[in-house]
Amino acid sequence: MKCQRFLSVPIIAVFLLLGFVYYITIFIFIKDWAGLQTSAGLLNALIFTLLLCLCVFSFSVAVAADPGHVPSAYVPDVEDDSGGASSDQELKKAAERRQCDKCSAYKPPRAHHCKVCRRCVLRMDHHCLWINNCVGHWNYKAFFLLVFYATSGSIYSMVMIITSAFHKNWDLDGRVPLKTFYVFCGTVMLALSLILGTLLGWHIYLIIHNMTTIEYHEGIRAAWLAKKSGLSYRHPFDVGVYKNISLVLGSNMLTWLCPTAISHLKDGTSFPTIRHTS
Repeated sequence: MKCQRFLSVPIIAVFLLLGFVYYITIFIFIKDWAGLQTSAGLLNALIFTLLLCLCVFSFSVAVAADPGHVPSAYVPDVEDDSGGASSDQELKKAAERRQCDKCSAYKPPRAHHCKVCRRCVLRMDHHCLWINNCVGHWNYKAFFLLVFYATSGSIYSMVMIITSAFHKNWDLDGRVPLKTFYVFCGTVMLALSLILGTLLGWHIYLIIHNMTTIEYHEGIRAAWLAKKSGLSYRHPFDVGVYKNISLVLGSNMLTWLCPTAISHLKDGTSFPTIRHTS
């Protein structure tokens, strides 16, 4: 099943794009600028190769990892969900709010049903076409690091293209096809840097506030309803910036950039809230 996820057009397209970017960056622009035999050329080639390897590794983990399935024996803590209410009617309503109509089963807090995967996913963020998988509890860190390394690699490649263009003697080798190729590659890398950089910034914002993309949109409506009632709304899982970051990336900063370092993650059926930390 995990291997089958790699057999999709978007994933093959991603690998082809990575191969294209790696080839032009190393064997055209860095080679043309400093040469691969010089210390500067070799160092930049090694740095870019490392970024690409980390990007491919994070990508593979995000594709292959199970984002998080709801345990078959899961039963919600309806008393906690109802805020300590004890009447049978209130407990029944609290349980119904945790019921998935499509799965006909209970779902934990922050879990949502994915129409593509046809199941509930723990701490679901979204279903990503480019990894042919949901982004959820167990592979969110890998997805975030994929975006981080892809953004870093795109910016690095763009810098190499610009550096190569500035050091090139266009009077001796200023053919139109070559100039067009430089402009094309520069435009592609600029577009990738902007798109991926925006996505990275978005997920940094989500991590700092301990939100998922789904919860962000739900929060907008919740804030509107609270304001309408003369109340204020705060995301219940926002327990402070550092705590929020450590819940996703881990408490050990040395493992923040490793997509498989997820031993800090719990079972995904319960999460600390403002009420629990106050």
